Amino acid sequence: MPNSQHLPRYLPEQTYEWNYKHAPEPVDREVPSFPGCWSFCGLPVPSPLGIPAGPLLNGKWVLYYASLGFDVLTYKTVRSSSRACYPLPNLQPVQTSSLEGTETAVKLSAEMQGSWAVSFGMPSAEPDVWRRDVEQTRKQLSAEKRLSVSVVGSLQPDWSLEDLADDYARCAKWAIESGADCVETNFSCPNVCTRDGQLYQQPEAAALVASRVKAVSGTVPYLIKIGHLSQKAEAHAFLQAVLPFAAGIVMTNSVATTVVDDQGTPLFSGEQRGICGAATRQASLNQLRLFTELIAELPADQPRPDLISCGGIGSASDVRTFLAAGANATHLATAAMCDPLIACQIRKELAATS
Repeated sequence: MPNSQHLPRYLPEQTYEWNYKHAPEPVDREVPSFPGCWSFCGLPVPSPLGIPAGPLLNGKWVLYYASLGFDVLTYKTVRSSSRACYPLPNLQPVQTSSLEGTETAVKLSAEMQGSWAVSFGMPSAEPDVWRRDVEQTRKQLSAEKRLSVSVVGSLQPDWSLEDLADDYARCAKWAIESGADCVETNFSCPNVCTRDGQLYQQPEAAALVASRVKAVSGTVPYLIKIGHLSQKAEAHAFLQAVLPFAAGIVMTNSVATTVVDDQGTPLFSGEQRGICGAATRQASLNQLRLFTELIAELPADQPRPDLISCGGIGSASDVRTFLAAGANATHLATAAMCDPLIACQIRKELAATS
């Protein structure tokens, strides 16, 4: 069996389209059990390990990472119409320490040091393509695994907020009809400046969109993915707005800032990009603790959404820390893209110490 160094992975030097077409096949590998009993928004799962929206471009990528020990697989964000990916670079390594969200810029790096700037722009295949792919993927995925589908509205120039909300709901309905076990709305994308990427900062708008999605999701767990919120008042306002609708809240998408080269010249036309990976770990942990505190303060009769952490998690120690801080699940993106065997390694270490 090949070791991690020889396993296929996303190739940043290739385009998004190339990686979409060259998805690897599942591998036959023994996956260690994860100690304990776990659930994901009320659905039983073998472990709290999952992949957030991003690395799983299509069903073949889902099945590949499912074979490597991940139990909640989030299909990369899809739309009601096709959308091309931003040009290369889509994954630009950066050199930075822990981010707080107040940084004005980070410098690029010649090599991957654990963090990168992400610049995809939420591309999507045509609905007929992704709907058929989700359906076939769910049929091939083992019963204990959970397929979550991330959706986003595609804001048009003449649309109202209600139109955008209906588009989110349309995509969610299609995902559920195709067999998704859960549906997730992406309310945060630092690489777009339109309203669809900033809803987590607009509680009233977020509540309207969430209500439309909840109306079509029924008993299927509905999750909301948010960006970096560090202030208690902002986090409280958002939580109160979506509490009636969300079974889970997924955080932290990334920490956004400008990327510059060694001469200080901005990349990406000077627009901010989301930084993902190790540099976001502390910000993600701080945000988790903030939301855990807010949920603990809720009256007993109010719903309590699951908290799904992502952002810089990359080791068994990180998983322990985030679970202890209140996470119901821990999802890995950057670490899994760099090391496809990371889930197996985490499982082995935690099984040995349980």
